[in-house]
Amino acid sequence: MPRPALVDAHHHIWDLSVRDQDWITGPAMAPIRRNFTLGELETEARAAGVTATVLVQTIGVPEETPEFLAAAAGSDLVAGVVGWTDLTAPGIADTLAALRGLPGGDRLVGIRHQVQGEPDPRWLLRPDVLRGLAAVAAAGLAYDLLVLPHQLPAAIRAAELLPGLTLVLDHLAKPPVAMGETEPWAGRIRALAARPNTVCKLSGLVTEAAWDSWTADVLRPYADVVLDSFGPGRLMFGSDWPVCGLAATYGEVLDAARTVTDGLSEDERDAVFGTTARRVYGL
Repeated sequence: MPRPALVDAHHHIWDLSVRDQDWITGPAMAPIRRNFTLGELETEARAAGVTATVLVQTIGVPEETPEFLAAAAGSDLVAGVVGWTDLTAPGIADTLAALRGLPGGDRLVGIRHQVQGEPDPRWLLRPDVLRGLAAVAAAGLAYDLLVLPHQLPAAIRAAELLPGLTLVLDHLAKPPVAMGETEPWAGRIRALAARPNTVCKLSGLVTEAAWDSWTADVLRPYADVVLDSFGPGRLMFGSDWPVCGLAATYGEVLDAARTVTDGLSEDERDAVFGTTARRVYGL
C-alpha cells in the first residue's frame, strides 16, 4: 500500500510591492527581504516530495486573507489557508462567513494572529478575544497559536475555556534552542498538550537555534518534548518556508524533521508528515 502524501502544514508567501512586511528588519533578516512566490515554493516543495501545503498569514491586515484564498484557488499545491481577521471585532462571525464565500473560500481552514507581538501576556484571555475565538470554533475553523513561552499559560487557559476550539501551536512556542534551555518551556508545553483540543506543529526550530551551527541533535530535545507530550497523532510537520531560509534550505528542514522523528513507527511518521494535518485542517 502506498504511503500517505507528504504535507507541509506551515509556509508563507509575500510580495513587498503589494505591502511591506514590517517584521523583516535589520541585516540578519536581509536574506528574506524579497518577494517569495507560490511558484518558488512549488519548486522547493515538489522537489522534496510534498504534495499539499497550508499557506499561513504573515501580517494582520484584512486584505491579505482574500489574496491568499485566491492564490490557493489557483493552485493544486495549497490545500488550506490559515488567514487573519480581527478577533476582537463584533462582526467576526459575519466576516468569517464572507471569507468563506470568496474565491478559494473553501480552503480557509484556520485563523491566526501574531499574539507573540502583544505586550499583554494574557491577551488571549481578554473577553473580546475569547468571544472571537468562540466564533472561530463555531465556524468550524482551527486557530493557530503564535505565542512565546511566557504566553503559554494564557494559551492553556484559553484551551480550557474553549474545549470546542482546536488550537494549533506554531513553532513549538519558539523555545530557547540557541540557549540550550528547556524549562520552564517544557513544563508549559506538557500542560498545553494535556488539553485534548490542542495540536502542535513541528516547525520553526532551525531559526530558534544558532542559524550557522545547528544540527538535528541540537533540535532533538525540543522535538522529543512535543512528541512525548502531544504524540504523533497531534503533531504535524511544517517547513516555515521562506523564514527557514535564514538558517536552512527547505530540504534541510525536512531532513532534520525526519531525523528527530527517526524513532517513530511508519504509521506514526505518516501522522506527523501528513495525516495529522489532513485531519486537523480538513484538507
